[in-house]
Amino acid sequence: MSEQKLTDEMKNEKSASAGKKAAKENKMGTMPVNKLLISMAIPLMLSNFVQALYNVVDSLFVARITSDEVVYDEAGEIISAGTDALNAIGLAFPVQIIIIALGIGTGVGVGSVLSRSLGEKRGDLADSAAMHGIFLMLLSYLISLSIGLFFARAVIAGQGATGRTLEYGATYLRIICCCSLAVYMEMMLERLLQSTGRTHLSMIPQITGAVINVIMDPILIFGIGPFPKMGVAGAALATVFGQTVATALGLFLNLRFNPDIHLSIRKFRISFSMIRNIYVVGLPAIAMQAVGSIMNFGMNSILLSLSNGAVAVFTVYYKLQSFFFMPLFGLNNAVTSIVAFNFGARNKKRMMNAYKLCLVYSFAMIFIGFLLFELTPRLLLTPFDTKDASLFTIGIPALRIIGVHYLFAWFCIVTGGVFQALGNGIYSLITSLMRQLVVLLPAAWILGKIGGLALVWWSFPIAELMSLTVTAICFLRIYRRVISKIPNDPPTSITA
Repeated sequence: MSEQKLTDEMKNEKSASAGKKAAKENKMGTMPVNKLLISMAIPLMLSNFVQALYNVVDSLFVARITSDEVVYDEAGEIISAGTDALNAIGLAFPVQIIIIALGIGTGVGVGSVLSRSLGEKRGDLADSAAMHGIFLMLLSYLISLSIGLFFARAVIAGQGATGRTLEYGATYLRIICCCSLAVYMEMMLERLLQSTGRTHLSMIPQITGAVINVIMDPILIFGIGPFPKMGVAGAALATVFGQTVATALGLFLNLRFNPDIHLSIRKFRISFSMIRNIYVVGLPAIAMQAVGSIMNFGMNSILLSLSNGAVAVFTVYYKLQSFFFMPLFGLNNAVTSIVAFNFGARNKKRMMNAYKLCLVYSFAMIFIGFLLFELTPRLLLTPFDTKDASLFTIGIPALRIIGVHYLFAWFCIVTGGVFQALGNGIYSLITSLMRQLVVLLPAAWILGKIGGLALVWWSFPIAELMSLTVTAICFLRIYRRVISKIPNDPPTSITA
């Protein structure tokens, strides 16, 4: 064999080996950043938008619940059953936030460890993180089950609810908590797909569950066909049914189409060091979300003391804002995975490019929400019409005032995701505490005492402005201490 022929064969073997290596390389380290962010974010944004849609549809049907019982407020005006049903869902929301906090927070911790492990080429650690995530979700379910069995009625009554609102709320919350295993598993299985860059797959269970929920809502709430009329209980069961189907789909997709991780009960061994690594990031994320539960509990109590219709408006506001924030959270989840992967790969350029692009896109999205809240509040409220005039008299000025905080929230959300990706979720927790507890609730209480319900809503933009300031300070600090110390040149030639 000639020397030239031998050299050519060696080159071909080397080229083939490089090709195989590149094929195995995760796209989060190779694909151009803008294309990567868009390709990962769009499926998440679409699925989150559908998630927001079915949350809103749930409330639309609940607002139309009727009852033969006549209930009057302090002024002698009749309160519709739809208003009481909306109030009930709003009063149950603080506990639902706790469920979401445990699920999302644990998922953030698992996703951070998993993405960094893949970036470091540690498949064994990625598998361990995935299995620990499922195990921790089972433990979280026991907490929710206890709340549903023993404390559901006390939670609703503790916010000042009585009569029909109390009965509706206790029923709804008991079902949601006792059947929450499905939502925990759904969140974790979707996070595993997202953390490995398969966001196009993670949207399948989300959308499927949402569509099933939308279909089952009117059937179970109003009793269509062979099903009995179940009211708010039907709304809760429709949600659980959709989440159960989504969980089954999420498990199938991970087992069949996610080769970056391997789920195996037989090989699973509990590792307290892995649990610690997960919750170094996850606990601040859980606490950050759980703070929202305290905020909602406090705001419900403040608003219910001022007006029965104010809680319904607050509930509708949260449903409406999900149309704008849920897609933004999808974009944020994408950039969190990208930043975490490239942090593990020590590629500063890709990290910062992803963050800057996410800031631009998020502002454009949230500004649309701001304009709609300012220019068309009546149009936004009309689908939730419970036939109580208070929905519009209270809701229109409330939406315009609360909408101001959109101008600040986008930066805090995106930058908080970067904190989590870098394993420093404590900064996200600090900003959340500042916004929702240190500023929002005290401001709402003081403004309520000074000017009543009309001033309470200003607590939202005030708190968000404070959060913006604290978030910017924390980002400058973590940039100086962590990001700036990463070399400008990546360790390998990767497309930026």
